[in-house]
Amino acid sequence: METLMSKLPAVARVVLGLVFTLFGANGFLQLMPMPPMPAVAGAFMGALASTGYMLPLLGMVQLGAGVMLLLGRRVPLALALLAPVLVNIIAFHVFLAPAGLVIPLVLLALEIYLAWIYRAAFAPMLQGRAVERVARRDLLTAE
Repeated sequence: METLMSKLPAVARVVLGLVFTLFGANGFLQLMPMPPMPAVAGAFMGALASTGYMLPLLGMVQLGAGVMLLLGRRVPLALALLAPVLVNIIAFHVFLAPAGLVIPLVLLALEIYLAWIYRAAFAPMLQGRAVERVARRDLLTAE
């Protein structure tokens, strides 16, 4: 049982990484067809596409963060990049396309679990009062 629990963070990280790598790459390579969606959801996606930059930017963020998760590199940064993406995916499904809400909720659970595992990396940015730290080198050049 203990070995399963010790491998759970790696499994969650790889699953989340695979999903976002695949969907990020899909934004550029059209590996999977777009399923039919309700009219209002299609209008929203059309509006994002008409900006000319939003969907490619979203694809790059998903692909980059997904690869970081797969490689186990800069995992807290990847989780921080994916958090607003996941919030928007959940909102999209709650308000515009409720039929596809199950998978985003599973991804959200994986994100929250990994954020908890890596909570020490997030602790400094969640402090109530910021602490300024100046590098010693900067102090010497300022004199």
